[in-house]
Formats: sequence, structure tokens, C-alpha cells
Amino acid sequence: MIQNFSDFTAELLRAGFSVGGSNSEGIFSLCSTFGDQIAWHTGNPETDPWEWRMRVLDERDDIAYAKVFFNKSGFITKAWYPCFLACRRPNGRTFFEEYQSGTLSQNTKRIYDILNDNECVPFHMLKQLGYFSKDENTRFEKALVELQMKLYITMCGRARKTSQRGEEYGWSSTVFTTTERFFGSDVFEEARALTPEEAIKKVTAQVLKLNPEADTRKINKFIKG
Repeated sequence: MIQNFSDFTAELLRAGFSVGGSNSEGIFSLCSTFGDQIAWHTGNPETDPWEWRMRVLDERDDIAYAKVFFNKSGFITKAWYPCFLACRRPNGRTFFEEYQSGTLSQNTKRIYDILNDNECVPFHMLKQLGYFSKDENTRFEKALVELQMKLYITMCGRARKTSQRGEEYGWSSTVFTTTERFFGSDVFEEARALTPEEAIKKVTAQVLKLNPEADTRKINKFIKG
């Protein structure tokens, strides 16, 4: 049973990936193994899973967290990331190659251009730098999720807004970066060595190991995004 953050990371590295919340899609979530000590939204970094989302980004370099499964949050370890890249970005396609092919929207480019030119950018600054108006909130959110699902960008931490005097204020905002900056070239080299068919077979076997009752069609969607 998972009783603290250390237990969680150990089990996540063993599993390779996990849906971020409950297992509503019937694939796999570590939530099902949380012990009695675990309590959401208490602010305790050891026993609050809400805090663990950012702790894995702040303290480790081998776990990614973003909206990667069913347009919802999830974790993927560095060891398994190449398999998902091989399926969602076959042949190592860059954002610009896919954009030129017409499969990505202009709104995703407005966001990606900012992240490509900057090391990392908080959520609120992405909207500002991309000149997204309040009327475009839905389109902004949709494009942001699309980029995460296709593994072009990922979360990398959190930051608060800063006043003109340099003082932080308000709630923390999620910070994003490109996947290439987050993981480096090794992950992408491993992905290029895999065919989508090989990757699907490998992830499917792991899902069924973790949850023998998982539905084949949902597994396929889980892998391909």
C-alpha cells in the first residue's frame, strides 16, 4: 500500500505510468493502492497526492506529469516515455512538421512558438504572450491540452504571478516547457528506434499486467491519445 510520497514514486517507477486520478476509464491508477494515511488537499507534501504532482517535477528528472491520458492528467516515467512518443509522434515528427501537414491548429502554434522560444513559461504568461483574449479561453485550453496529449509540451513546475515590485502574489500557476527540453535527446532517440506497432504491443502488455481486466479498445486509446 502507498502511504507516502516515497512509496508513490517507487510504485510509479515500477508501473511505468498511471492515470492521475481515479481509474474511471478502466486502465490503471495508483489511487487504488493508496493507504489510510493518504488524504487529498491537506497540503501535506508526504501524504497529499495533490502535492505529489508538483513534487515529482521539482525533485525528479525521470517522471513526467501532464494531461496525457483521455485529455486528463497522468504520469509517465522516462523509461516508458519513448513508447508513447513512438505512437503519438511517429518517426520523431517535430511540431512544425506536423503543423505543416495541417493536423495542428493555429492556436497550438501560438502557444508552441512561445515555449519554443523560451525555456519555460507559466500558464498565465502563455495566455498573455499569445495574445489570447477572454473570449478565446476555450480555444486556449483546448490547444494547451492538445499539445500535451501529442507530447509536444509538458508541465515542468509551478510559479506565482509577480508584481511590478518583484513580489509574488496569488495562487501558483502551472509552468510548461517543450518535451525536448524536459527530457533531452535520449528519450527521442529511443523512440525513433521503435515502430508504433512495437510500442503499442509493449505498453499493452504492461497495462494488462497491471490490470488484466482492461478493455482492449480503451487501452488503444490510452496509448495513442
